[in-house]
Amino acid sequence: MLENENKNTNDEYINNCEKACQHTSYSFSDRCKNLEGNAIREIFKLLAQPDIISFAGGMPAGDTLPKTDIKTIIAELLSSDKAVSLLQYGATEGYLPYLLSGIEYVKRVGINNISLDHILGISGGQQGIDLACKAFLNKGDKVLVENPTYIAVLHILKTYEATAIPVKSSDAGIDLVDLEQKIIEHNPKMLYLVPTFSNPTGRTIDLEKRKALAVLASKYNIIILEDNPYAELRYDGTALPAIKHFDKTGNIVYITSFSKTISPGMRIGLAVADPLIIRKLTIGKQATDVHTSTLSQAVVSEYLNRGLLSPSLEKNIPMYRKKRDVMLSAIEQHFPKCAEFNKPQGGLFIWVTLPESIDVSNKIFTQAISRRVAYVSGDAFHADGSGKNTLRLNFSNATEDNIKKGIAVLGDILKEHTAVISRM
Repeated sequence: MLENENKNTNDEYINNCEKACQHTSYSFSDRCKNLEGNAIREIFKLLAQPDIISFAGGMPAGDTLPKTDIKTIIAELLSSDKAVSLLQYGATEGYLPYLLSGIEYVKRVGINNISLDHILGISGGQQGIDLACKAFLNKGDKVLVENPTYIAVLHILKTYEATAIPVKSSDAGIDLVDLEQKIIEHNPKMLYLVPTFSNPTGRTIDLEKRKALAVLASKYNIIILEDNPYAELRYDGTALPAIKHFDKTGNIVYITSFSKTISPGMRIGLAVADPLIIRKLTIGKQATDVHTSTLSQAVVSEYLNRGLLSPSLEKNIPMYRKKRDVMLSAIEQHFPKCAEFNKPQGGLFIWVTLPESIDVSNKIFTQAISRRVAYVSGDAFHADGSGKNTLRLNFSNATEDNIKKGIAVLGDILKEHTAVISRM
């Protein structure tokens, strides 16, 4: 009898707690309470549905992931005398063989004469961006970004309560005149750029502009955060050195990752900067994740040291080039004539601009999803909220047949809306 009474009392207590919880108001921090989810990460929930044709993400093609090589490397590492140390805690700065491999790797973009004091192992390129913002930004600080820019940067800047200031950009890349005017007007702490095959536009900043950007960073003593995850994925044209190659005063922080060329799931990248900056990034990283996965660093180090990257790129680049060309051809065939689009020399994205009267962020997007096709509306990439007439299309992760089918569906929807507007 007593047991039943206790049970009833417990049930009543639990019910009262549950009712109270329904009315709980959480006191989230100022930096978090107004944050919204990254639009692309939210779309990823849809992409779990197998019948969706996705042009939304920035994922490498599944059949480019070097499963066999990674399996072999991991098996050998865990059968070696290094196994225990690879499964233990490691140094925040990074796994020494990986850092040495990284020093050699960044020479591919013209970054030379650096030592271990200049380099940090990071958990993907996005962590490098976050750590740089943590190191440099105070609440209210201004950061210049191309308009449009990488969506995650806008999210990170909001987290640190900084203000993103958009700078004009065109097919030739960032507008240097507008950039200098914005530097003078806003006295920013930082300029963020993806100079090679930009996300989202696929644009590339030419050699002379790269030199000029390094000079501007020095002249006005601002940090350029150079994000370069796509440079290896070049389909046309000539490779360009990083902006960091022209850095004479230590004002440029260079970030790269192996997410697009080896594996995004391993979350492996590199930050290269002046030793004083690297030290601050390292301290910030200690509070974030202690260190990047030592096993993942060891795998990437072995992958690079065994000379596996170049053969992989030689195999994958023709496939990506073909997918890009298939998408360009399908856009040309199916999209309304008013649609403008670029032909990127590399990377993973095609940028489409429609007349300003066409809003692809709401009704058109909903229609596309209902017909099992996904993309990302361009307004998500604009610091000023503009760009609802633009969209980013990823060509790397869909099959050629699905690219043709999906672009035909989008073309039908866009033609329907442009026809309606033309009749108004």
